[in-house]
Amino acid sequence: MKAVVCREYGGPENLVLDELPDLTPGPGQVVIRVRAAAVNYPDVLLIGGNYQVKVPPPFSPGSEMAGEVLAVGEGVGYRVGERVSAAAFVGAFAEQAVVDARGVTPIPDGIDFAEAAAFGVTYRTAYYTLRTIAPVRKGDWVVVLAAAGGVGLAAVDIAQLFGGRVLAAASGRHKLDLCRERGAEAGVDYDREDLRERIKEITCNAGAQIVVDPVGGQYSLPALRGLGRQGVFVTLGYAAGAIPAVPLNLVLLKGITIRGMEIRSFAADYPDEVVRDDEELRQLFAEGKLRPHIGARFSLSDTATALRHVADRKALGKVIIEV
Repeated sequence: MKAVVCREYGGPENLVLDELPDLTPGPGQVVIRVRAAAVNYPDVLLIGGNYQVKVPPPFSPGSEMAGEVLAVGEGVGYRVGERVSAAAFVGAFAEQAVVDARGVTPIPDGIDFAEAAAFGVTYRTAYYTLRTIAPVRKGDWVVVLAAAGGVGLAAVDIAQLFGGRVLAAASGRHKLDLCRERGAEAGVDYDREDLRERIKEITCNAGAQIVVDPVGGQYSLPALRGLGRQGVFVTLGYAAGAIPAVPLNLVLLKGITIRGMEIRSFAADYPDEVVRDDEELRQLFAEGKLRPHIGARFSLSDTATALRHVADRKALGKVIIEV
């Protein structure tokens, strides 16, 4: 089988397309014939050795995939040929991937491989955030940073689903236009406008109820300052590279709550809620009420280009590798 391999830490350009032996499942495992895989910013961090959990090279990056079951291990209930999506820490950027069967989900009828690969991580992240960590109430103003990215657009979709009013913050008119097409009520180009002041103007000086921040960096603090009294700020990651420092007097004076949501530990922290949230999310996906936006598609041989596209903040919605 062909697989994209990280032989040593570095940029996307260091990746190679290699020929590797076909995979065999162990007990409780499934081998998937990968048809589509999604690119996420943590993939860029992993190949650079910059993620909080390191994977020693060589390894094949990629955490989200969709395809057909190719082989099953002992104790697995899936059938060969069944259409499934799956999440794994690494291994998706290849013609075959072996995954724990507990991370496998059947693909609903009417949904293609690219959509199935694009949906899992970003929509689960946004749904856990806005359903459990910072529940959206009808009429709440929800500020979404990096709103045109994968997690950002998912948060735009889900906030509206719960009756929220979305203020999308992104860099550039083309990104904000996409957010408005997805239903955002207002937009702020935070490379050109004062984010805090625009939040105040748009919310009639009341401030926002929720901020969703998947990127960190220089716009986290202005967004925090744009919260109203007893607002909730949710930090999801630091794709911008900088972890912002928060003046605690702001938290004190406004009664603000700052929360973190990390998808790898969510199930352990919220065992009952994860069952509820996952079931609701699967139903919404199957019914067509939530659909990911796929902004770019690349071939397996162009995986390095796809990762560079994401690393350089050019992605709109999800970037897909078609295998």
